[in-house]
Amino acid sequence: MVRRVIGNTQPRCAAVRFLGILAIALLGAVLPGTALGQSPAPIGSEEDVPIALLVDVTSDQVLFAREADRRFVPASITKVMTLFHAFELIEEGNLDPRQQFQMAPETWEEWYRKGSTMFIGAEDRVLVDDLLMGIANVSANDGSIALAEGQAGSVENWLDGMNSRARALGMTNSHFGTPNGWPDEGRTFTNAFDLVKLAKAIARRHPEKYARYVGRNGFRYNNIAQNNRDPMIGRVKGADGMKTGYTNESGLGYLGSAKRGDQRLVVVVAGTNRQDIRAAAARGLIEWGFAAFDRVQVARKGQWVGSARVQNGDARSVSLETVQPVFVNVPVGSERDVKLSIAYDGPLRAPIAAGSRVATLVVEVPGGEPARIPLVAQDAVGEAGFFTRIWNGIAGWFS
Repeated sequence: MVRRVIGNTQPRCAAVRFLGILAIALLGAVLPGTALGQSPAPIGSEEDVPIALLVDVTSDQVLFAREADRRFVPASITKVMTLFHAFELIEEGNLDPRQQFQMAPETWEEWYRKGSTMFIGAEDRVLVDDLLMGIANVSANDGSIALAEGQAGSVENWLDGMNSRARALGMTNSHFGTPNGWPDEGRTFTNAFDLVKLAKAIARRHPEKYARYVGRNGFRYNNIAQNNRDPMIGRVKGADGMKTGYTNESGLGYLGSAKRGDQRLVVVVAGTNRQDIRAAAARGLIEWGFAAFDRVQVARKGQWVGSARVQNGDARSVSLETVQPVFVNVPVGSERDVKLSIAYDGPLRAPIAAGSRVATLVVEVPGGEPARIPLVAQDAVGEAGFFTRIWNGIAGWFS
């Protein structure tokens, strides 16, 4: 493994140059129970709030983590996965908001007034558009089942799709045994890191659908109006959903998001036993996340950051570039150094395709685990011909 240091920085100096500042920590890069900022995160005790996570998903920087890899029962937060699966189906042409699904009599009999509901009537034909609104904003258990059966033919088929989507997102600590989060003897579980992956995907991949269906103040169906119980909508600037959850076995949980400018923060709180504690923890973490850090973009997508040696190629090195914009969240008032280095298994072996991941930008932030950001080859490198190999061998003796 080749490791080459490319920079030592002080974050409050020269914010516009790539090697001027860089502090980024990918998901999981802050140790559980720690906060990156200098000011303490405004959150209750571990007894009151056993699980919590705050992430800047614009840069995948973890700002606060407490037991974030611990599995728990998501309850109605499950419905965010149902919405994501539905949004993907719409994008693929396998679901249309203008479609109507009829509530089966046996489904109505099982789910009428069972937990949160949108009050679908027996054998009602319901627009998919209304089902999505009800699921997202009044946590419609009946709507979730009607959508699953209407689109997939059965709940089991719908769950196969949900779990396939979860695996594709890298949600390795999650499984869904129900579309609505109703207690199922522990078959449905997740953790905070996985929920952040889901939240990031639904907001980034489906911004128009997310804006249309998620985060409304409430929903009216069959002349029955209900309010959205989201603890941040209308109370936190930029808050735009996502979902609360509660059952006796899970306690109270919440997956929420707020966007200010081009920065989106996602918060997870789980295992609390009082609504006021859940609300205070979520609001406090989000506000702290926006206020306690200076955030600067220090690299554009596709920006050159260095080079790596190549063996038996028609070039002796390949330029490396970022695959995403690179941001920094530096605690306000911090003067701590940030170390940058490039790591790769090298020398790299030709041929190398342009755009292939070949190295890693390692970012070391005091107080956090190193972050690792993928770097790709800026140009293709072909295999060296016979004479080029000889010349490279000779040149290698003098390099």
